[in-house]
Amino acid sequence: MIPSLRIPFQVVSTGEDIHRAVNLHELGLTPVGLRHLRSYLANGNGSTLQIVDPFSKKDWYDVKAPSMFAVRQIGKTLVTRTQGTKIASDGLKGRVFECALADLQNDEISFRKFKLMAEDVQGRNVLTNFHGMNLTTDKLRSMVKKWQTLIEANVDVKTTDGYLLRVFCIGFTKKRQNQIKKTCYAQSTQVRAIRKKMVEIMMREVSSNDLKDVVTKLIPDSIGKDIEKACQGIFPLHDVLIRKVKVLKKPKFDVGRLMEMHGEGSGTKTVVTETGEKVERPEGYEPPVMETV
Repeated sequence: MIPSLRIPFQVVSTGEDIHRAVNLHELGLTPVGLRHLRSYLANGNGSTLQIVDPFSKKDWYDVKAPSMFAVRQIGKTLVTRTQGTKIASDGLKGRVFECALADLQNDEISFRKFKLMAEDVQGRNVLTNFHGMNLTTDKLRSMVKKWQTLIEANVDVKTTDGYLLRVFCIGFTKKRQNQIKKTCYAQSTQVRAIRKKMVEIMMREVSSNDLKDVVTKLIPDSIGKDIEKACQGIFPLHDVLIRKVKVLKKPKFDVGRLMEMHGEGSGTKTVVTETGEKVERPEGYEPPVMETV
């Protein structure tokens, strides 16, 4: 038995209309599905058949980027309306949106892409958090050339707020000033020294900051510039970039922290104690219960 059929952009009420007006392409059914439909109609069930437009049961939601980016409204997404035990917000959470940095910052740097994951739904707004970063394929391919050495490094490092990230770095050797020689290959000992310096700087920059500060550094790629500057004494480099960032582990979901990322709540508040000392305390802090008074 077929209680209802979902046909996009068309509502047909009776079996006669289906036999007359609908062909295989309009229905979007396989030949087997069409056979089942025809046998269903042949049994006199045409008058009870209900054809529903699938988009009539869906809602549009606004996708919001965290406050680190200049453009907060990154697009819209579609989800089926809440029905019974199937809640709409559950269908939205976990969706990953990939955006070019040029769209998020209104600038010309289009080769860097950010992944944002939907973590919470408030009204018709989907709040996202950082989920990863990588470079476009054409940018990576354009940097790889002959007569130079490619150096890569990666490291797993944890931020101060508990996110475990895997950060990848890439760099290329370049000719020294006034060099006549065609090639600029680095020796293996120099490559190892540069790779060690890369890992050291990435560890330092990520482990001493929370996720919000790390993303703020990834937008202009200040980490790549620091690596390039630090390695000049070993071998001159160019095109030093953070190639990719993966989020391996996340801490337990905290709405307050997500709201802070979106600039709608402060994570800490300043409290003045009886002695006049200013203390930073997290939002929602409650003093411990005293055993005796």
